Amino acid sequence: MSIRYKLRIERTITIAALILIIPVCLFVLNGIKRNMRIVGKSEQKLSEQQGETQISPDAAVTTTTIETKHITRINEPTCKAAAVYTVDNKQFNYKDNIDAKVAPASLTKLLTAAVALKNVKPETVFTVGEEQWLVQPNSSLSNIEVGNTLTLKTLITGMLMASGNDAAYAVAVNVAREMNPSKEMSSEEAVDYFCGLMNDMAAEIGMTNSKFVNPDGWDDEEQYTTVSDLVKLAEYVLGVPEIMEITATYQTTVQFESGENATWINSNLLLDEYSDYYCEEAIGMKTGTTPNAGNCLIAAFKKSGITYITVVSGCDYDTDRYELTLKFFNSL
Repeated sequence: MSIRYKLRIERTITIAALILIIPVCLFVLNGIKRNMRIVGKSEQKLSEQQGETQISPDAAVTTTTIETKHITRINEPTCKAAAVYTVDNKQFNYKDNIDAKVAPASLTKLLTAAVALKNVKPETVFTVGEEQWLVQPNSSLSNIEVGNTLTLKTLITGMLMASGNDAAYAVAVNVAREMNPSKEMSSEEAVDYFCGLMNDMAAEIGMTNSKFVNPDGWDDEEQYTTVSDLVKLAEYVLGVPEIMEITATYQTTVQFESGENATWINSNLLLDEYSDYYCEEAIGMKTGTTPNAGNCLIAAFKKSGITYITVVSGCDYDTDRYELTLKFFNSL
């Protein structure tokens, strides 16, 4: 075989091979491109779908801003100190002498209830005992009697609705003894122990200018607070469902564990539908009256979805505290 003929055969074989290989390569390349297009479209579609449900990390977060409406000074009725506070943005709408020392009167009982519920279950059953001899003459009463057995929640109901000083002492002494089952405590020792818990909690929630020496708010030179601190107490109490349920109730009838019945009416006229001071948006809190404190009121309201706290201390007359509180509320 000549060299020329041999080269011709090899060239023919090479051309034939290329004719067969090139279509295969083109087919493979087209498949790769087609798959890349499919994947690209799938990723684009997935990205679009995710974009419908996911927020970009750089996207702005929309928040609702609550405008703080400032209330101009109200001179009538008069009081020693007052405040209006928007809970939702923690801003004061009104401040008048809020850091001056004032007597807390029965507003103290909100702290008494908060301490009791923090340390003892509301369904715990207690017996009213000799601590009743510590109740001051001419006190407001829930009319419980020595030997009655009733739950802590029922005692707190009488203490907050009827403003019962008798119930306040029963709460303080029984809670203290419940927390110290192995220790014998006289009524006086139990009250002292409980008041220590009150001062501890006051400090914990930011009441830095307050001191408590009794559970009912009876006037004592060593017992004092400020309107600023009372706002902090009220804000804490808003988060205690048992207290808010009680303080929002105008009238209730309860049965003691020992079988007696009692009907209690709330001392807060904002809750009385037949009162000139009834306010549908009022959601609770507490009254207080003593010679040193004057007429006081902590009130909470829900208006247009926003929660407000008002505090008035040192009003001259019972009705002044309601009139002034409603002036504040109607200014919001």
